[in-house]
Amino acid sequence: MPRPTPALALTVTLALVLSGCGATEAATDGSSGGDASGELQVVASVYPVEFLVERVAGDHATVTSLTPPGVDPHSLELSPRDVGSLGSADLVVYSAGLQAAVDEAVDSQAGDIALDVAPAADLLALDETEEEHVEHAGGGEDEHGDEHEDSEEHAADEHGAEKHEGHDHGGEDPHFWLDPERYGRVAETVADRFAEVDPAHAEDYQANAAALVSELTALDEEFVEGLADCASRDVVTTHEAFGYLAQRYDLHQLGITGLSPEAEPSAARLAQITAQVEELDVRTIYAEPILNDAVARTVAQETGTQVLTLDPLAGITEESAGQDYLAVMRANLQVLSDGLDCS
Repeated sequence: MPRPTPALALTVTLALVLSGCGATEAATDGSSGGDASGELQVVASVYPVEFLVERVAGDHATVTSLTPPGVDPHSLELSPRDVGSLGSADLVVYSAGLQAAVDEAVDSQAGDIALDVAPAADLLALDETEEEHVEHAGGGEDEHGDEHEDSEEHAADEHGAEKHEGHDHGGEDPHFWLDPERYGRVAETVADRFAEVDPAHAEDYQANAAALVSELTALDEEFVEGLADCASRDVVTTHEAFGYLAQRYDLHQLGITGLSPEAEPSAARLAQITAQVEELDVRTIYAEPILNDAVARTVAQETGTQVLTLDPLAGITEESAGQDYLAVMRANLQVLSDGLDCS
């Protein structure tokens, strides 16, 4: 494990001061968790985790997120109060490997009250989400054939040699929530943990998770149907956040940069992606709502393509195309259908 930075050490020290009194009171009142109202106090790392936890918890928990709306989760910095909130929570739910600041804070503060959902999500290695045209539930055979084969050999030589600019997630793709079926599995794991922490409401947690899984199954079926017959299956994105979505629905993700949205593509990478867009007759470049779209617009201008917004659901803001995960995912489906010319 890497040594904590001096800044984190100071943050943790201050957090201990902020949270110490609350911890002492909790230890002396004999309660098994929750505040005076009986609700559990739960901290979630980022919006996709927050949404899932809120749906599973229902009325039995107050859920707060460490990642404010509009903030890129990858570059999140935590205040001493943020770190202190972990030590005074009944449960901390996060996905290890997505946010370095959260991982360090959990290690120092959360202990046994932390639930890492990454194992339940069964994260895929980067090369698995980057494999082209994998057959899976909801997809069929690739229709591009040799055209893609030649293009992908070119990509392997150049983009592969760069080892995907900006990849810093330890070799795993953390964006599991963009696969509704995988997201549902995580909901069931969260319900199991809630039932352990608060057995009096175990049936409620399991029922809430089952209801959410049912909604996610319906969403998955909508994607399968909506993306079944498309003129193109090539999705050119600002950064490679959509690997799970691409794999599940037999799409081909071409990221201008790697997994890190802060990474700046090299001139060679821009030239390569421009050539691929032209070779594959791509008509749409997908930007993201909270990221600068300058790179996407540069590629679009060079290739005569349109720019549409595809949301990786890092958070809900005023610019989001919906009020919650389900609404934004359906908006994503419509944008994909429009950009890929699906019938």
